[in-house]
Amino acid sequence: MSTDSDDTTAGGTGGTDGTDGSDGSGGGHCSTADSDGETAEEIAIISFERKLDTADEIVEGIGDRYETIDVIEYHGDVFAEHWGEYDCFVGLMASGIAMRKTAPLLDDKWDDPAIVVVDEALTWAIPITGGHHGANQVADDLATLGAVPAMTTASEAADKQGVEKRAKALSAHVVNGDSTVATNLAVLDDELGPIERLDGPRAVLVDDDVTVLKRNVDDGVVLGTGSVSGADEERFLEAWDRALDELDRDWTDVEFVATATRKAEEAGLLAAAATRDVGVVAFDKETLLEFEGPTPSKAKALIGWPGVAEASAIAGGADHELVAEKTSHESEVTVAVGR
Repeated sequence: MSTDSDDTTAGGTGGTDGTDGSDGSGGGHCSTADSDGETAEEIAIISFERKLDTADEIVEGIGDRYETIDVIEYHGDVFAEHWGEYDCFVGLMASGIAMRKTAPLLDDKWDDPAIVVVDEALTWAIPITGGHHGANQVADDLATLGAVPAMTTASEAADKQGVEKRAKALSAHVVNGDSTVATNLAVLDDELGPIERLDGPRAVLVDDDVTVLKRNVDDGVVLGTGSVSGADEERFLEAWDRALDELDRDWTDVEFVATATRKAEEAGLLAAAATRDVGVVAFDKETLLEFEGPTPSKAKALIGWPGVAEASAIAGGADHELVAEKTSHESEVTVAVGR
């Protein structure tokens, strides 16, 4: 066992930004409950023996959110022994112990596991490394158990959506990680602008300060969604689940939820998306008019907007294809499916 002491130490999410289109692309903004570009799916809780009850409490509280969540008793070489086996370590210990034991192991933020520390009373959840690569996500999950997530990554501190977070909302990943230094600085200065979509086949030559995002799913679907004002979370969840069931699809197939910018702040929609752990992408009127669906909509005659569900599903899909026309649920939520 290590002779290190183990003193307790004290120590948000979401956001909206633009996505715009050129060459057949779509424009809007995206928001997501997660703050990372890479999702932590395999977790190890490193705990001193006397804190194993708290470790078990964490597993019981958030374990169903991960593919794997193991509890490993602490010893001096525990991080080194399991380095590379997990996406994120949750250290149930003082931050100093975690920092001293993992610092010699760190190599590259895009490859290293994320590290979060939490105290025995579940008062603080502090991402140490890999904030945008799983640590902020895990800290947010620990917040559901009462811990305060103490995030220090610049975009979270400024309540802005960094490029890794935008990638997560779009079910995409960053191809050229070194570029995010420049592009996240541009986010902080409000200079990045919208994400541009380029439909292929194309070849792209970019500079070092251009971040390239690539979709994670080859055959994913987009849930285009409209609603009356004030529709609650349950209505959105019911409508989405029914639409997926009718296509024999499930939530692992969903890239994101798409809607219109005028619906982007619907509380029920955002709550439902957070419950299903998917991003929300909102398209502007011009983009939706470009990708208008086949079903007539009264909204176009009244306010100039096409039907939101079908147009956003088509705009968001990788192939701009409508695979299921809109259906209405309880006269409150409309859903169409695109790919």
